[in-house]
Amino acid sequence: MKQAIKFTIIAFLIFAVLICVIVWPLPGFIGLVILLVTLGFYDLFQKKHTILRNFPVIGHLRYLLEMIGPELHQYFVESGTDGKPIDKNHRTYIYERAKEQTQTHPFGTELNVHADDYKWMQHSIYPARKMETPPRIVIGGKDCRQPYSASLFNISAMSFGALSKNAVKALNMGARAGDFFHDTGEGGISKHHLQGGDLVWEIGTGYFGCRAADGKFDVEKFKEKANWEQVKMIEIKISQGAKPGHGGVLPAAKNNEEIAKIRGIQPHTDIISPPGHSAFRNAEGLLQFVKQLRELSNGKPVGFKLAVGSKQEFIEICKKIVETGIKPDFITVDGAEGGTGAAPIDFSNYVGMPWEDALIFVVDTLNGYNLKKEIKVITATKIFTAFDIFKALCIGADVCNSARGMMLALGCTQALKCNTNECPTGVTTNNPKLVRGLVVSEKWKRVKNYHKNILQDFLELLAASGCNSPEGLNRSLIFKKVNKQWLSYAEEYKEIQNGDYLKKRK
Repeated sequence: MKQAIKFTIIAFLIFAVLICVIVWPLPGFIGLVILLVTLGFYDLFQKKHTILRNFPVIGHLRYLLEMIGPELHQYFVESGTDGKPIDKNHRTYIYERAKEQTQTHPFGTELNVHADDYKWMQHSIYPARKMETPPRIVIGGKDCRQPYSASLFNISAMSFGALSKNAVKALNMGARAGDFFHDTGEGGISKHHLQGGDLVWEIGTGYFGCRAADGKFDVEKFKEKANWEQVKMIEIKISQGAKPGHGGVLPAAKNNEEIAKIRGIQPHTDIISPPGHSAFRNAEGLLQFVKQLRELSNGKPVGFKLAVGSKQEFIEICKKIVETGIKPDFITVDGAEGGTGAAPIDFSNYVGMPWEDALIFVVDTLNGYNLKKEIKVITATKIFTAFDIFKALCIGADVCNSARGMMLALGCTQALKCNTNECPTGVTTNNPKLVRGLVVSEKWKRVKNYHKNILQDFLELLAASGCNSPEGLNRSLIFKKVNKQWLSYAEEYKEIQNGDYLKKRK
């Protein structure tokens, strides 16, 4: 931030002197020379920057270009299929549906359809009739007394603090208008979440919103909020894909008084949640915690979210479910490609199982222990298009969530400043001057439109596949190229039949 302010001041002074040169040529020219010489001497004798000591004045261009590098790349360099973590074509897809602009693509695909790992779906020459309205999925097992009817596509976990108050309001109002749920993220429930949209309250390792003075879980605080009408489900966050094995991170620059009060922490400090829960330390403890939260919430659906690391640990959870009979109502599967506002780079790049492999493993393991029919699987990692939803449901997911997709619908430009409090679109900043740019009365409509249009696209793909409902989707409908051969997911990933692992135990 200080660097940006310095460059702004320097640029302004140079611009002002250039104007003087035009209006008063000789005095202005002398003023410009004095300014540049002064700046040059400062650069020569300052001790922090090698480039400026060796290349005074002109060295500032290096830092200026570095500061605006993402924008230069995005606007002048990248093609439709470039751009990380989300390419331009996917960003355009979301913008068009959010704004209800032209939703067609000219001239054909830009993808290399012969590349390894290229994926496509099988269509039928006898397409089914398109469903008029998207189906809904009921979440809640035999121990759940308040099952919830969920949309196929929803807002994934993003905390107030990671997002601005205007962003949270717009998301929740969009969820209310479109009848889909809004996951709070681990930062607790703020007044900005209470705009009428259905909430999934995420309970992270910091227990924000239900946190005792010592940082542990507070039963009474949880019980009060869990029974609010707007809270429809409870999600225990074990880990997330962008930083599995690491607690959530809220930089001090974004931790203002309002956010600190909601979380029960000190303002203007870096908040790093513990990497693990204090309420449980093993599989049976997790299931007992699920049971406790279900009882405290008067039977609302309770599940947990994880990024898969050790396969054996998830297998142990499934074994304990069978042994104890305590079943979560849902499991949310995240992948290593998941998004975050702030994370250590090594955790983002090298920790955790990628999404597709994680989802396949979780679905197969649940099937193997005969649990999948009672436990719904929600998934969330880079779900941006109707094909992403189609593929996830073919693999075995029941419901899809999106975080970055919804951020783009709000107006995010992938400026990559989420962790700096300098987001230019007001989505991931708590700077009032930037937050005001996000107009809630306009942006909630874009969230609703994106949800509506992506599901209409999905229903068209569903009909094209020849399926009358999502129940007909399976792995044989998705193909990918592996070692120059086309294999269906059913061939590449052999499905485990219901109860197979139980039979092996006997």
